[in-house]
Amino acid sequence: MQPLQIEQEMSMESHAMNHEPPPQQSFREAFRGTFYGILRWPQLDALWEVLRQDAASDWYLYAIGAAPPTTTASAEQLRAFISEIDVLLRKEHAEDYCGIVYTDSFDAPGFVKIFDPHNLGVSCGFSDNPPLPGWILSKLPPVDLKAPFLPGNRRRWWQRLFGD
Repeated sequence: MQPLQIEQEMSMESHAMNHEPPPQQSFREAFRGTFYGILRWPQLDALWEVLRQDAASDWYLYAIGAAPPTTTASAEQLRAFISEIDVLLRKEHAEDYCGIVYTDSFDAPGFVKIFDPHNLGVSCGFSDNPPLPGWILSKLPPVDLKAPFLPGNRRRWWQRLFGD
């Protein structure tokens, strides 16, 4: 076990013994956490359904390169985003597999990374400078990931969807 992991576990244990809630994970910690790839389109359909069922929860919708949102999306906005991003991904990632959506949990997601089909770089392999996702759905308030900009076509898509 690595030292940081031991410290985190000890910290969690001390909170449990004191009946304190564990410290909330930061957005950056969650962003760098463990994710599971959505490899097939039916898996993506299943994830979308889980998210639609959880749409009333507090979800932040973050288009990387735009200012991070400071308020959560309404259930209607989340459902509209899911519908629109699904169309975009299937149209622009014309493959028989998905492979560009990652979640921290299939059953109870709290963080979803969606990579832009036109900015994949080496998202599936190793890189010293991996691409950022195009969009993030998170239950944690996002922080600016310092993307250089939101490309014009994506900015127009986002503005059409949310008027931002």
